Amino acid sequence: MTGPPLAPTDPRTGWGLPAFGAMPDVEVVEEGVTRVLATNPSPMTLDGTNTYVLGLPGTGEALVVDPGPDDQPHHDRVRAVLADLDAEVRAIVLTHHHLDHAEAAAAWAADHGCEVLARSTALSTSGRPLDDRARIEVAGLAVHVLDTPGHTSDHVALRLGSGAVLTGDHVLGRGTSVVAYPDGDLEAYLASLRRVLELGPAALHPGHGPSLTEDPAAVLRFYLDHRRFREAQLRHALASGPATIDELVARLYADVDRRVWPAAAASLRAAVAMLEQRGELHLDAVGRCHLAS
Repeated sequence: MTGPPLAPTDPRTGWGLPAFGAMPDVEVVEEGVTRVLATNPSPMTLDGTNTYVLGLPGTGEALVVDPGPDDQPHHDRVRAVLADLDAEVRAIVLTHHHLDHAEAAAAWAADHGCEVLARSTALSTSGRPLDDRARIEVAGLAVHVLDTPGHTSDHVALRLGSGAVLTGDHVLGRGTSVVAYPDGDLEAYLASLRRVLELGPAALHPGHGPSLTEDPAAVLRFYLDHRRFREAQLRHALASGPATIDELVARLYADVDRRVWPAAAASLRAAVAMLEQRGELHLDAVGRCHLAS
């Protein structure tokens, strides 16, 4: 048996990004884009959820992307940004349905008298889901919707006229994202990574963690390499015999905070499902994974 696979190097290691917990509450990350950090830090949400206010001063309107938790101090900070812009909210846009991004959407939309736009018909109040390549106009800005399923089935990213992409949970400012099986799908996630990479984004503004401006393409390639590494790890572990998902998580994620092991198990189960579909492994009646003969 060959040795275990080597983990790829994260290009962000030497970028001088703000330390965990040191991101500002409010920051203009590029012209027309203000990030407001929610007060919900955790091992899963990193520094907290990033809510984005998209709008140019003096135009009178803005979009709010991923309002996050229904938290009054967070809403107050977003209101202050809107007041500085002298703008009303035209629409609230959701990258996906997870509560750390979408919980406040309905309440904020009612408060601001606007629509919620989402890929999920359960969340969209416009009467229709956001379509791939849809264009959302807000004074002075054009926002293009990109279907990026994988983290969840309803995940979208938003491409700005500057070439930057708001990535939601598709790509994070720190670490790697979760493929939230069974709603998430690894094959779709990899295809979405390749799609964003082919666009050549000028910057990545994630749903959690700092913005990535130095070399966005390198981060996307790292994400692809990381998934290949985890897949190779899985094959290597199963080469010594069958194992359950929980046993594999304990072995493959031994150096990772145990609080994120449930998320690791979801991503691992997504990898197992993909390899099952390819006929490369199978699950037995008691949930053990076996490499195909």
